[in-house]
Amino acid sequence: MTLPQRRIGLLFAAFLVLLTVGALRAVWLGVVRADDLEAAALSQQVDELEVPAPRGAIIDRNGTELAVSAPAVDVIANPYQVEEAVVLAGQLAPLLGRPEPEVLEDLTKEDTGFVYLARRLPAQRARDIGALAAAGLTITDTSRRVYPRDTLASQLLGGVGIDGEGLFGLEMAREEGLGGDDGQRRVVSDALGDPISVREEEVAQPGETVRLTIDAAIQGKVEDVLARVGERYSPKGATALVMRPQTGELLAMANWPRVDANDWEGAPDFARNNRALSSVYEPGSTFKAFTVAGALEAGAVEPGTMFDLPPSIQVADRVIEESHPRGAVTLSTTEILAQSSNVGTIKIGQELGAPRFDQWVRRFGFGAPTGVDLPGEEAGLVLDLDRYSGSSMGNLPIGQGVAVTPMQLASGYAAIANGGVLRPPHVVAAVDGEEVPTPRGERVISPRTAAQVRTMLKGVLAPGGTAPEAAIEGYPLAGKTGTANKIDEETGEYSQSRYVASFAGFAPADEPELLITVMVDEPRGAFYGAEVAAPAFQEIAAFALPYLKIPPR
Repeated sequence: MTLPQRRIGLLFAAFLVLLTVGALRAVWLGVVRADDLEAAALSQQVDELEVPAPRGAIIDRNGTELAVSAPAVDVIANPYQVEEAVVLAGQLAPLLGRPEPEVLEDLTKEDTGFVYLARRLPAQRARDIGALAAAGLTITDTSRRVYPRDTLASQLLGGVGIDGEGLFGLEMAREEGLGGDDGQRRVVSDALGDPISVREEEVAQPGETVRLTIDAAIQGKVEDVLARVGERYSPKGATALVMRPQTGELLAMANWPRVDANDWEGAPDFARNNRALSSVYEPGSTFKAFTVAGALEAGAVEPGTMFDLPPSIQVADRVIEESHPRGAVTLSTTEILAQSSNVGTIKIGQELGAPRFDQWVRRFGFGAPTGVDLPGEEAGLVLDLDRYSGSSMGNLPIGQGVAVTPMQLASGYAAIANGGVLRPPHVVAAVDGEEVPTPRGERVISPRTAAQVRTMLKGVLAPGGTAPEAAIEGYPLAGKTGTANKIDEETGEYSQSRYVASFAGFAPADEPELLITVMVDEPRGAFYGAEVAAPAFQEIAAFALPYLKIPPR
């Protein structure tokens, strides 16, 4: 074989080896690694994006916006297509509000072609990010939750998470309707990462609009009043409720300290709670109205029944005195309630007897949730009858040894105010324009008994009562003060320095159209309900009555 022939043979063999290697490589890539490569190509060229539905608005009874969805953007990166990641991370970090090392880490991930750099950024930032014209970046439209009134009813409204789902409060309770139905978007990009096809595979359906019974003007006033209580008495917390007793509509549900609903992360944990539902406390003298109502309904006493009252009373091993020292007196049932006599109320409770007393406590809804259309409601604490001790009927009738929530107390007083019907409170008035039916109630006392108790409670704000300073000229009012010692967690005994001051009342007294309760937890400098809570009731009522066009009587 000649030299040229040998060279041609060697060249042919080399080409044959290269062809064989190429064929084997093609088989390897096309068969063995086909699925992996196809997935990688799709991850670089095709994105299946979820399109969050615009969240439904929450408005007050008059249409004032309390929670709305505002335009926003999600910023997405495809690390396979990102160029000069270090430079890009430095440019993006200040625009995204994130630390530069974290952004760089996301831009250089090796196991994915999709990573969120930011969720629900204000839409105005999209222009600055888009101006970078960086390969591998995608900006998609979405929405974010905004609370235009900042702190107004924030604990009631609650909040949403980064994925736009309600986490607590009304946002969580109405998640199914408010959230709407998310859509699906398919984005196909070219080799440079530029979208060449965007298709809405499923159109997002906006959430429902929820109209509340809350009145923003009254809510704002109540929050201002509680803020002044907080400034003056530096309590641990304070709560107030305003309700239409005939229907159970809540016109205001306020808590102090205030929290900005747009900045939940900046609020302390205890301030995030809706204390109207979650705060459980001993009601003290505000509970006496239910002891008297039960005794009247059971026929154990009449409004004019007279009682000879010593300065103190012994029940088993306990000696109970009045809140203010006095000598022996004779008072009627009406006067006992008006003057908030501990000794007199215990005697009324003894006339009623423990079994019937327990029944009436439960009939007024204590020891069970009220059924309000909000999450997180506590049931309170009511002692089972078989666990009563010899001294139980010395403390339970005066509101000690039983624990209630502000919502339960308001619900019970609403039953007295509306003629004897216990009705679940509610805050949702309509959904997408369709009215929500008023919850059905249950009669717990007769109209006659309810009227008798209302008349008795008028005496609390009259001369000789415990809160005459809370009266409002032109409006007959009824209500009850409460001052309760808190339990010292270390000793298990009643504290002599920590109290809950409260007031529950309604107006006008004879035909109530407005119910207001105020609870102040651990006020400092003063602690009596008449001094701390009753003035707050008066200030709220003085605003709400004319605002609601309820005429003087």
